[in-house]
Amino acid sequence: MVHIDKLIDGLKRIPDEEFSCQTVYDFLGENPVEIDSITRYFHWSPRYYTRNLIYKDNRFEVMAICWEKGQISQVHNHWDQKCWMMVPVGRLRGQNFAVAESDESRSFCRLVETDSFELSDCLAAKVELEEPIHQVLNLPEYDERAVSIHIYSKPYDRCLAYCRDTHTFREVELFYTSIDGRLCPNITL
Repeated sequence: MVHIDKLIDGLKRIPDEEFSCQTVYDFLGENPVEIDSITRYFHWSPRYYTRNLIYKDNRFEVMAICWEKGQISQVHNHWDQKCWMMVPVGRLRGQNFAVAESDESRSFCRLVETDSFELSDCLAAKVELEEPIHQVLNLPEYDERAVSIHIYSKPYDRCLAYCRDTHTFREVELFYTSIDGRLCPNITL
């Protein structure tokens, strides 16, 4: 187990040309995060999962996402950004999707489920650029809170969110719940 600062320092030392899906995935697998080093970033809301920024530079950002029992993300993409995650607290399910049919002029997109995966015990996972649409779920049957650590390459502030009921998508702006352990202004938990 490593302190979050040591994990971030190790990520910074990976050269740009080697900051690839597999290299970072391997690094995370070899460096599970020490839970005590991230608790200051834990903020919980009964209404939504929280996005808590730990570190950010021009190349990547590290975030702790806190999930109450039963909370799920929207189905979303990462706009060609790389994404890795691990779950040091609780467990989560990741569900990947493929585009079966799309018409951008109508904001239409029909998705089909592909593979799903379980995350727990700091096991690392990566979002493949070939199939970047996914959803993260803290299923009610898990009956516990969860925390996931996410690393995003080239930080971004928006993504596409998909509605499977209407087969539509829209651009959404992303925000942080806290930065460096402190709640952002205008945030109500």
